[in-house]
Amino acid sequence: MSLGGRSVDVADRALDVALNQSGPIPLDVAFTCTPGQVLALFGPSGSGKTTILRSIAGLYSPTSARVTIGQETWLDTTTGVNLPPHRRQAGLVFQEYALFPHLTALGNVITALNHRSRDERRARALELLELVHLKDRSDRRPSALSGGERQRVAVARALAREPRVLLLDEPFAAVDRSLRRALHTEIDDIRRAFDIPIILVTHDFEDVVRLATDLLILDAGQVVAKGPLEQLTSRPDIPWLRDMVGLGSVFEATVVCTHPARGLAELDLGGYPLFAPLKDLTVGARARIRIPARDVILATQQPSGLSLHNVLPTRVQAVQPDPSVDHVIVQLEVGTTRVLAEVTADAIAQLDIREGQHLYALIKSVSLEVRMITAASAHPPARATGSDGVERR
Repeated sequence: MSLGGRSVDVADRALDVALNQSGPIPLDVAFTCTPGQVLALFGPSGSGKTTILRSIAGLYSPTSARVTIGQETWLDTTTGVNLPPHRRQAGLVFQEYALFPHLTALGNVITALNHRSRDERRARALELLELVHLKDRSDRRPSALSGGERQRVAVARALAREPRVLLLDEPFAAVDRSLRRALHTEIDDIRRAFDIPIILVTHDFEDVVRLATDLLILDAGQVVAKGPLEQLTSRPDIPWLRDMVGLGSVFEATVVCTHPARGLAELDLGGYPLFAPLKDLTVGARARIRIPARDVILATQQPSGLSLHNVLPTRVQAVQPDPSVDHVIVQLEVGTTRVLAEVTADAIAQLDIREGQHLYALIKSVSLEVRMITAASAHPPARATGSDGVERR
């Protein structure tokens, strides 16, 4: 999450946070989040995630702290700077949404537009409700809205402040799984439209996989690890992450063609085809994929006569025994992508697996966890459909 090599414009809009205290909530945290990034704060309850958001928003001041956005200082305990919340351009969405029950959806958004002239407020509030697909619910009070709709009103109200950073505190906790996935898409659209740093606090790793570009893992207020999502999820040396969500690889890939008759989509994995369930994937879309390490089978020779679709040639990068269990983590290179496999020590011995060895990774399509993150272009090039029912470009 370094700013090295980034443009001056991006650096001038980056959020820098450094918080430290011994109690009552221990904190020893420092990170940077730049425009376009979604930094997920992930860790067990009591690890300080919400306290970090409150410190950024101005609702809490740790013993030692510095919070800056570009060249503007919001909090610096060494110099006595501590801007109140209304002077910090931070949009905060609480887990319980914190909407005014006596106001309509439109009224709730308008309350955050005091910085605009009275004539502008209604029109701007309606624009924001339209952005979150709630313009037709603008006259409803929170009690007449569903949990997902209340969440979207809260997001629209946060955006009404024209924030320089958006803070999301467990924003999907009160909605069911299917609605959560729809809201993921809306948050991702907002990330692209507003180009500001976004900090996401969540206890659900699906939120991380679907939305985050970067990950900061916390435990008891301490930073366990931080960095780009794809790198962190491919590291076998973070026991808490492995124990909490299971070891696995996360990466992005492009849908190169679809096989409607077979119910499959073909993605490009480091130069090799990877077949996944078709679902809502379309040609040209970008998807984020997670492969659980325990679902990867290794073979020294290319097998035949199997029901699975993915047989990928790989090269062993590292073999790391796990002393806590009788398992071994094998880091594999598939083209330009890293994939992890978790196998027994007996399998390592039987196959004589070692660094530099060429193996085949066998992965069932149904084992893949796939989330579309960017739809295909609105004006895609013409597609040709072959006799096999495959759509190609």
